[in-house]
Amino acid sequence: MNLEERFQEDLQSAMKSGDRAAVDVLRLLRTRLKEASVAKMDDLSEDEIYKTIGTEIKKRREAIELFEKGGRSDLAAREHREIEILEGYMPPRLSEDEIRTLAAEAVRESGAESPRDLGKVMKILMPRVANRAEGSKVRAIVKQLLTPDKT
Repeated sequence: MNLEERFQEDLQSAMKSGDRAAVDVLRLLRTRLKEASVAKMDDLSEDEIYKTIGTEIKKRREAIELFEKGGRSDLAAREHREIEILEGYMPPRLSEDEIRTLAAEAVRESGAESPRDLGKVMKILMPRVANRAEGSKVRAIVKQLLTPDKT
C-alpha cells in the first residue's frame, strides 16, 4: 500500500471513530498533496510526499512557538497533536549518532577543513538524511565537526 492509499484509509478510519483532529489534518494533507501534484503536473514521488509532510510539520512547529508566546497553550496543544499525526507518516528519524556518522563521512568525502566549508558538506549530506533529520540539527552537527577544539 502506498502512502496516499494509507492516508485515505486512515482518513476513513478517523471519520468513523470521530477523531476530529486526525480528520482535519488528513484532509488538509490530502489537499496539500493534490496541490503539489497539480503544480508538478505529475504524480508525486514518495520523497516529494515526505517533503510535503515535512513542510506541514514545520509550519505547525512555528505555530506552536507563536501560540506559546501568546499564551495560547490550548492551540499549541492542538498543533502538537497534529504533528504527532503527521510524523506517523514520516520515515524513522535518525539518531544523533547516526547523523554524526553520516556527517563525518561527508566531511571526509568533501575534504572540508573548516566551518567555511560547511556548504560543501551539507550538499553531500542532506540528500542522505532527507526526511529523516531536521536540517538545523544536521547543520549544527556538521559545524561542530568542522570547528577545531580550542583546548
